Amino acid sequence: MALPVLICDDSGFARKQLAQALPQDWDVNVTFAGNGIEAVAAIKAGKGDILFLDLNMPDMDGYEVLQAIRKEDLPTMAIVVSGDIQPEARARVMKLGALDFLKKPLAAGDISALLKQYGIHHTATDETKSLALEVDALDGYKEIANIAMGQAADLLARLLGAFVLMPIPRVKMMQPAELSAAIDRIVNNEACAGVCQGFIGSGVAGEALLIFNQSSFSDIAELLKYSGEIDNAGNAELLADIANIIISASLKGIADQLDFNLSQSYPVVLGRRTETRHLLQRNAARWTPTLTIEMSCSIENREISCDLLLLFTEDSIKPLDTRISYLTG
Repeated sequence: MALPVLICDDSGFARKQLAQALPQDWDVNVTFAGNGIEAVAAIKAGKGDILFLDLNMPDMDGYEVLQAIRKEDLPTMAIVVSGDIQPEARARVMKLGALDFLKKPLAAGDISALLKQYGIHHTATDETKSLALEVDALDGYKEIANIAMGQAADLLARLLGAFVLMPIPRVKMMQPAELSAAIDRIVNNEACAGVCQGFIGSGVAGEALLIFNQSSFSDIAELLKYSGEIDNAGNAELLADIANIIISASLKGIADQLDFNLSQSYPVVLGRRTETRHLLQRNAARWTPTLTIEMSCSIENREISCDLLLLFTEDSIKPLDTRISYLTG
């Protein structure tokens, strides 16, 4: 009898990748869930003896699913598959009762090795049928951005000794008016500051914009072990340092997944709200249409939060779409 397997991830792109990574000779009946609420309902319906669970999801995230499984004593073995690869994230899910933790993107053989380790890989009597899922290109960008931000958060967490909170990335093709509205939404107070940095390589080009709102420079200085003066020059140095970590790691995470190289320009530190909005809106006219990836992060128990906008030129879309299609098969 086929084993009920549930794949829970808000990204159709990620669901397809994980389904394709299951051993071809594994006798399973696969069900998909797009969020934690759907996953809990599927487990209660007997469709998830084995659960592959993402963490970063809307409505009900992976942590909440694990809490529900424990509270209601639901009959499933949960294997977390996440782009949030911070050591603290793994520790938290294991404490909540997860069987194990696999990091995105999955390497060849990761799932097979784990299943054999726990003795839950049973060979099918008939050849397992391949699963066909339609995947939207923007959904692919969203999942790649999620993994890239997870890698950046892991690097930041290890350097700072803190836990980084990661909301779900937003991905959209934007016209100038929409881009200006997005900038207005992010640049929402006079104390904001930011860093912009261009990037180019392998037919792909664009600009990264990292915006800090209501962030404490003293908190940033403490985490970075900065011993200089907390004045205008010191603030600029702190912004450049933390931005270099976040932007470089995020771009590298995207480039590594899509197999291309990017070179980055020197970061430019922007001033307060007026200067930041003026510069971004002045440049918005040359980003038409623009593939925009917006990623946010904040440091737990610290007054530090930022929004990262990756703006790709129109000419970048075709080579990016081509590389995305290779990943979905």
